[in-house]
Order: sequence, then C-alpha cells, then structure tokens
Amino acid sequence: LTLMAFLTMTLFFRTEMRSETVADGGIYLGALFFTLINIMFNGFAELSMTLVKLPVFFKQRDFLFYPAWAYALPTWILKIPITFVEVAIWVVITYYLIGFDPSIERFFRQYLLLLCINQMASGLFRLIAALGRNPIVSNSFACFALLIVFFMGGFILSKDDLPKWCIWGYWVSPMMYIQNAIAVNEFFGKKWAHFPPNSTETLGVLVLKSRGIFPEVRWYWIGVGATIGYTLVFNFLFTLALRYLNPFGKPQAMLSEEALAEKNANRTGELIELSSTGRNSVGVERGNEIQRSSTKGNFNRKHGMVLPFKPLSITFDEIRYAVDMPQEMKAQGITEDRLELLKGVSGAFKPGVLTALMGVSGAGKTTLMDVLAGRKTGGYIDGTISINGFPKKQETFARISGYCEQTDIHSPHVTVYESLVYSAWLRLPTEVDSRTRKMFIEEVMELMELSPIREALVGLPRVDGLSTEQRKRLTIAVELVANPSIIFMDEPTSGLDARAAAIVMRTVRNTVDTGRTVACTIHQPSIDIFDAFDELFLLKRGGEEIYAGPLGRHSSHLIQYFEDMEGVPRIKDGYNPATWMLEVTSQAQEEALGVSFTDIYKNSELYRRNKTLIKELSTSPPGSKDLYFPTQYSQPFFTQFKACLWKQHMSYWRNPPYTAVRLILTTFVGLAVGTIFWDLGYKRRRQRDVLNAMGSIYGAIIFLGVQNAMSVQPVLDIERTVFYRERAAGLYSAMPYAFGQVVIELPHIFVQTMIYGVIVYAMIGFEWTASKFFWYLFFMYFTFLYYTFYGMMTVAVTPNHNIAAVVSSAFYSIWNLFSGFLIPRTRMPVWWRWYSWACPVYWTLYGLITSQFGDVKETFESGQTVEDFVRSYFGFRSDFIGVVAIVMVGISVLFGFIFAFSIKAFNFQKR
Repeated sequence: LTLMAFLTMTLFFRTEMRSETVADGGIYLGALFFTLINIMFNGFAELSMTLVKLPVFFKQRDFLFYPAWAYALPTWILKIPITFVEVAIWVVITYYLIGFDPSIERFFRQYLLLLCINQMASGLFRLIAALGRNPIVSNSFACFALLIVFFMGGFILSKDDLPKWCIWGYWVSPMMYIQNAIAVNEFFGKKWAHFPPNSTETLGVLVLKSRGIFPEVRWYWIGVGATIGYTLVFNFLFTLALRYLNPFGKPQAMLSEEALAEKNANRTGELIELSSTGRNSVGVERGNEIQRSSTKGNFNRKHGMVLPFKPLSITFDEIRYAVDMPQEMKAQGITEDRLELLKGVSGAFKPGVLTALMGVSGAGKTTLMDVLAGRKTGGYIDGTISINGFPKKQETFARISGYCEQTDIHSPHVTVYESLVYSAWLRLPTEVDSRTRKMFIEEVMELMELSPIREALVGLPRVDGLSTEQRKRLTIAVELVANPSIIFMDEPTSGLDARAAAIVMRTVRNTVDTGRTVACTIHQPSIDIFDAFDELFLLKRGGEEIYAGPLGRHSSHLIQYFEDMEGVPRIKDGYNPATWMLEVTSQAQEEALGVSFTDIYKNSELYRRNKTLIKELSTSPPGSKDLYFPTQYSQPFFTQFKACLWKQHMSYWRNPPYTAVRLILTTFVGLAVGTIFWDLGYKRRRQRDVLNAMGSIYGAIIFLGVQNAMSVQPVLDIERTVFYRERAAGLYSAMPYAFGQVVIELPHIFVQTMIYGVIVYAMIGFEWTASKFFWYLFFMYFTFLYYTFYGMMTVAVTPNHNIAAVVSSAFYSIWNLFSGFLIPRTRMPVWWRWYSWACPVYWTLYGLITSQFGDVKETFESGQTVEDFVRSYFGFRSDFIGVVAIVMVGISVLFGFIFAFSIKAFNFQKR
C-alpha cells in the first residue's frame, strides 16, 4: 500500500496537475478513482484469509463451540484498527502531494470516506468467501461482482450513457455512492470555485456534470451513509452465510468392492493376510512359522517378470552428512561451522531382502535414505556408495532406482491407471514396445492390488479421491512401473490404521518377493508389520548406527543381541520387539547403563561381519560392467514433451473448477459488458463516446486478465509439487514440462477469447470489418495469454501460490495505474512516461483503441476528428499497430520463457 501510494503521488504530482479546464478535472477524477480501487482492493486479502479459516470454523460450529455471530463479530471488529492505519498511510502520503483541495476539512472528509470504503470492501469480500467456500469459485465470483460494481459506478461509464434497463444497477452499486461522495468532496473546494470564460457555473460543477456526477454537496453525506449501510448489510449477510451454509464436500475416499469386503470381514473378526503369498497375517500368534526371503531369494517368482531386471545391491561405507550450523545453535555458544547429522554409518541392502531403517525421531532415518537416493538438495556428503561394486553415479542411479516419498504426491485429476501409464511411458527404455508396456502396467496393478480402482481419480489428500492407504500403494506402483532394481520407501505405513498398514505391507512384501532390493524407513511398527522385515538398520539420535543385521524368526536375532548386554531388561512375553528395542536403546537408558551402544556395536562380531560383507559387495564381480545409459533420460525430448502435454490435457479436462468456471465467468462478463455498453461502439459524436468504448475494453481486461492469473496460480502450485518429485525420479527434464504447461493453455485461452470477443464485439457494436475484428481478437487473445503466463511465472519464482498472489497483486495495480486510462501517457510526468512502454496493459489498450478508432475520419461535435483525438489525447498512432502486435507477442513469450527458466532454476523443496 505504501509503495502504491508513493507511485500514485509521483505520477499525479501536484506540479504537473493543473486545475484550469474540464480535461484537467478528468485527470483528478482518475486519481480519485485509482484511490478508490486501491482502498477497495486492499480488502481483497479478506477473501483468502476467510477461506483459509472456514474449514476450522465449520468444524467448530458443527461441534457447537459457538454461534456464527460470535465468530463474525470479532472478525469485523479486529479489522477496524487495521483500516485506520491503512487509510492513514494512503491519505497522508497522497492527499497534499497530488494537490487535492488544500482545506483540512476536506482532507479529513476524504479520510472518513476511505475508512468506510475499506470496511465496506472487507465485508463484501468476507461475504463472497463465505458464499463461495472454494478459492477458484470465490475468486471468480469476486471478480464478476467487482466488475459489475465498477462498471455501474459512474466513472468508467457515466450515468447519462447507461442503457435504461441498467439504471437500476447504478443505484444499487456501492461504487456509485462512493464515486459521487469523493468527487463532490473535491470539486466543491476552493481550488475549483473559479468560473471559466463564458460560463455561469464553477469549474468544479462543470467537471462533475461532464462525468454525470450529481453536483450537490449533500451527496458526500449520502455516500458516507450508504457506505456504512452496505458495511452493515454485508457483515449481516456474512453472519447468515456462516450460520446456514455448509462446506461443499466432505473428505471421501474411493472404496473398491474388494476393500469393502475386507472391511466387512474385519468387522466380523476375519483375518487380513499380510502377504498374498501366505507369509503372515494380522492378528495371528507370533509363534507361527514364517518363511523369509534370503539373499538367495527366488528371483523367478511370477510377479514383475514381463520385463526382466537386474538384481542390484547397494553398499555404503562411512557415510557422513552435515549441514551449516543453524544460527540459533551458534547463538547458544556452539563454535563449529557444521552440524553433523550422520556420523560414519555403513551398511548394505541386498536383492530380495526387505530392510527396515529405524530409530527415534531425529536419528537420521530419512536423512540416510535421502543421501543414498541422491535426493538431498543441500549439505555436505562424505563416504562411498557402491552399486554392485561400482561407484554410484546419480545420473544412472535414477534410472534403476525408485523412491516412494512419505507424502504421496500425485497429480489429482488423473486416474490410477493413467498415473501408471504416464510413469511407465517416461521411465521405461525406448526399446520397450507399447504392448509390453501395457502388460507390465497390468501386472504391477495386480501386484499392488490396484485393479479394482484403476479408473478412480487420484484426488487431493484428505479432500477427495483415494484413501491414504490407496495412495501409498499407488506411490509404490508408480515407482515399480519403472522396473527399478532398488526401491526406497519413506514410512510407507505412516498415518494408516492397522488394516490399511497391513494391506500396504502386503504389497511391499510382494515387491520384495520379485527379487528387488527394498529399504523402508518405519516408525513404531506393530508386531506383525515388524515381523514382515528381513533385516534391520538401527540408528540412535545423532546419526550413529547401533545395529545392522538380520532380525531372525520373530526378531530372535535382534532380541538376543540386546539381551546379551549387561543391564538391558529382557523383553516381556507378547511385547512388541520394535517398541522394546527403541526403549532399551534410548539415550536415557544409555546414560543409566553408562555405555555407548555405538561402541558396543562397533566392537561386535556383527559389525565385523557387516564390514566384510560391505567389502565383498563393494568389489565388482569379474566380467561385470558398470551401469551405463547413452542418455540421461529414458525418452527423447519430444516424447517427454508429448507425455507432459498428455497429462496436462487430462488434468485440465477433469478440472472444471478451473477450466469450466473460467469459461462460464468469461461468458457472463461478456454478456454483462455487452449489456452495459450496448451499441456504444458506433457512437462517435463526443469525445466521451470514445472514452466509454475504451472503458469497456479497460474494465474487461483488468478483471478477466487478473482472474486468469489468479486462478492458474493454485492449479500450478499443486502441479509444481508433483513436478519436483517427477524430475527427481528422472521422468523428464524441466523444459519439456514447462513447454507442456505453456502449450496446454493456448487452446483454452483461444476458446475464452472467441467466447468473449464474439459476444462483446457484437453487443457493443464495433465496426464489422475483417481487419478490425481480427485485431480485436488478436489483442484480446495475447492479453489473456500474458496475464495467464504472468500468473504461472509468479508461482515459479515464489515458494507457494499465496506469496505469488501477494507479489503479483502489486503489479496488477501498477499496470492499472500506467495503463493510460486513468491518466493518458501524454499527461504523465516526464519521469514516468518511460514506464508506459514496459506496461503490458498499456500495449493492450494501444492496440485495441488504435485498431478500432485510430483510422476513423469522422468528426466530433467539436469539429475534431476521431483519429486526431486518439493521437493527441492518448498518443496512439494507427501506423504503429504492427509494432504493437509484435510487442504483445513478445510479452507473452517473455513471461512464458521466464516461467520455464524459473521452473528449471529454482527449487523451493528443500531437503
């Protein structure tokens, strides 16, 4: 707000602002109108703030914490002191430096009016949020409501030019009362009290009449009263909406017939098998016989063999990982420059063996996995990592490994089957034909038990689509269709109940039984889930290993290892070995026994055996070759682009809150603009007719353009999170993804342009010639395009869409200010005229006004031709239209390129 106040003050600077003619008064009206826009839009933050709080409110309301009015009233009251500060900043900076009437009384009157406006706008946006209850719906509704309010306010289109059937909208619009009040306050001041030559009315009254504003002093108080009334009405309706409306949808997960049968079976006491091959079951006694896979596991099981893979082992020796010492710890007196999170850990993961990485919170489980998988984006790594005896290279390792993240990140608007097709398409080698690829996908779906939900949309976590357990299985399947030899899983049972965890672990066990190397971090597993693992790698707090070896039948090897230590309490019958193990190796237990479990392990026979094994596996077998791939990615650039475009197309097609709402909003805005500005396009008797036509173009550009930019931001923010995972997994490079995201917008925006262009062009009554109609569509298309690309660009250069919305909103106001509508370039101070050339909206208005009016030879009542007026008042030349077209294309390309470069260069996902 402060920045915009300074910009406004320097653009409408008092030394450049004259008060001699009606045209001068028009510039002051532009400054007042921009003041109203800024103060109103400053309340726009209430929309997103209210939407964020609504889920919590609905939950607390339904639990009868409080009535709706008890929530709505404090929300309103707490905004009042903020309003006083915001309006004070604006008025103090701008009022006297712009050169408004110097009377101190009028200064405070403007301050009072802007206070009421800010409160009214806040109430309006809170109401829209409560009615919309969804970010995209609320933003679209807010844009449409504001468009009607502004068009009916009397500045963009004066009251005298409104069609008769729209006059009711003028009297209903809050903007009309505000515009009249602030204009009357200014133009009845002493600065405007002189009489121009040959006039019986003051200059102030002439200015008011020229724009259809009521030239009566009482309209100031009418405006204040109406604004206070609207504030009360909006807040009352906000309370009613909170009281009677409910959230749009309840979180619901997809439930297959098989899952429903299992759920019913579970209720009746039947068992769920942990392994589809009969390895174990939930609820069975721990004494049951368990057959374990060994390093010589049967690699020729029926699963996963449509495509052969090479079983690979991974060894790591003396791995250390450190980060820069946090400033908080340095402030406590720690002098070291680095904080070590892993301290010389060593181990090996073998084919056909399921290894658990365990430890208390902060032990470094996920850190070790990220280091081994090459997923760390910062820090310092030392030590050696070998794959089948050869040094690990991240470029090739990404091709033969999979990483199942804890957060289960997937595109929400594609189906389960499409997610797997997409992953397999980009990650399997080019020599795998389409038929074999489809067979392999079907086999993986069967292995992961996803066939019953193959056509289900993935959806958003905890909102709709798949359940958490189904997402976990999809995450594993997405990695498995890449046919990896090594798979890392970060807490695959996190957040699941016993039944769901058993299903996920059954699929994990199925994966291991194909002969793949699988390592899982796991946190507090149940007895049965812990029993499904073959080996354990145990870390203590500080990143030091204290056990690495086989678990044994019912964890017998692990239990014996720790019970052989003096002072360690024996495990009770029926007690969970995983829980017991973490309890007896805690830091408190170490201090009580006066020992270091790390030292005990490093002096044990188990440690020496592990070191020997690491040495053996770190030596490549005779005749073996290092992993080699001729290219970094499985598929060439064009195939990557085609796959990304295909997924974006499916995502857009199934996302009506984004695509359909945008087209519906465009249709309604087009009809509204066409109705309000009905048949104004052919009127050329007065200068005001051209200004009215320009107002129709300006208003629609500002609102529809901003709506395009705002609505694409949350959509892209979700997809960017998926992009981070997919790029790290080696599906594609950044450029094919960025090009796919840019290209998918082109046809959608073309349809939007055609809908809006045909409706508005016909209803306003612009001249029906092929060239004028083409130029109108051309400039509208590239305007919608650069606004959309700008919204995408701001997401790409900021950490999330909320920050992107704040950053981009500042530029919307700046573009509005320098667009040439509020103050033409010819009247701008010389120190600001250069910025017009850098303002995209200025080029849009230049192209649209010049193409429609720049070559019109008709004369006004004053005798001046339309062409001369456009050139003298705006500085627009018809022979410059080709350059304008090139610049418009260039702006769109520039924003698209910056988006692509930023997606490639910036990674806001820190690990």
